[in-house]
Amino acid sequence: MQITTERLILTAFNLENYKKITETYTGKHIINYIEKLKNDSELLGWGVWYVTLAESNQIIGDLGFKGKPDEKGSVEVGYGIVPEMQNKGIATEAVNMIVNWAFSSPSVQKVVAECLEDNIPSIKVLEKIGMKKTNAADGMIYWEKQR
Repeated sequence: MQITTERLILTAFNLENYKKITETYTGKHIINYIEKLKNDSELLGWGVWYVTLAESNQIIGDLGFKGKPDEKGSVEVGYGIVPEMQNKGIATEAVNMIVNWAFSSPSVQKVVAECLEDNIPSIKVLEKIGMKKTNAADGMIYWEKQR
């Protein structure tokens, strides 16, 4: 499962590509997702995707959802891009792509996110893709984008 633009390729981690990719790029959230995917094939796409540069096929980060849409049609997005690739519009492009992918599912009515109140780069990404602040508490800002 892939989503592509001129600059980026987003690929959903699955049981086949996981071992090859995690030789050089890993994280606890990826391992947890793969373990859950082994028991629930419908989770594919609703977990972690890796971000590569189309030009070089270099993995530069990951993003995705913290599970399938809930009973209200809400999914939470999260993301991270390696420091040397930040401030190039890549996170904004990638997060916008994955949010649009989510909205292509009729079961998704809302995408939510959270970030630290001092995480200015994430705040800018969320604002640029049209998310709205819904709350702030305990050092966190909460966001949403409706269908």
